[in-house]
Amino acid sequence: MQFAEPKSNVLQMGLREGMKVADLGCGSGHYTFAASAIVGKEGRVYAVDIQEDHLSRLRGEAMDEGIRNIETVWGNFEKAGGTMLKDHAVDAVILSNTLFQLERAEDAIAEIKRVLKSGGKLLVVDWAGSYNGLGPTKEAIVSEQKAEELFITGGFHKVKSFRGGPHHYSILFTAP
Repeated sequence: MQFAEPKSNVLQMGLREGMKVADLGCGSGHYTFAASAIVGKEGRVYAVDIQEDHLSRLRGEAMDEGIRNIETVWGNFEKAGGTMLKDHAVDAVILSNTLFQLERAEDAIAEIKRVLKSGGKLLVVDWAGSYNGLGPTKEAIVSEQKAEELFITGGFHKVKSFRGGPHHYSILFTAP
C-alpha cells in the first residue's frame, strides 16, 4: 500500500529526458521508478539506500521490467561521501519518507548539497502527521515547517510546497 503519490510528486520537479537523479533512502523504489520513466534511457536514477534488501528487490524489479537506467547504490547519505556519487553529479534529488528517520539531518543536507548541481532540484516528501499507527510515531514526525527551516538553513531555496498525498507534504527546493 502506498500513501504518497510518487508519479504526480515527481512531475512537480520538471525532470527531463537525460537527467541524472538520486533517490536517497529509496526504500521500495516507487520514486525511483517514477523518475526513471521521465529521464528515459539517456538518463540515470541512482537509488541509494542503507538497506541492502531494499536494493536487491529494486534491482530485481527493474530487471524484470527491462528498466536499464536505474543504478542501485548501497550507501549512507548521512555521511560525507556516503552516496558514493561525485560532487555535483546529479540534476535532482528525491528525499521521500526519510526525514523522520535521520539521526544527522545536517550531515544528510550537506551530502545532498555536495552531489546536487547548482540550481538542481530537491524534492522532499514526508509524513504530515502520525495517523494512529500509520507512518512514524508522533515524536518522530518532522513537520513541514521544520523541514523547510532545515533546508533553507542548509542553503537551499524554496520553490513551492504542495500536498504529496493524503498523509504527506511535499516541498520543492533548488540548490545554491
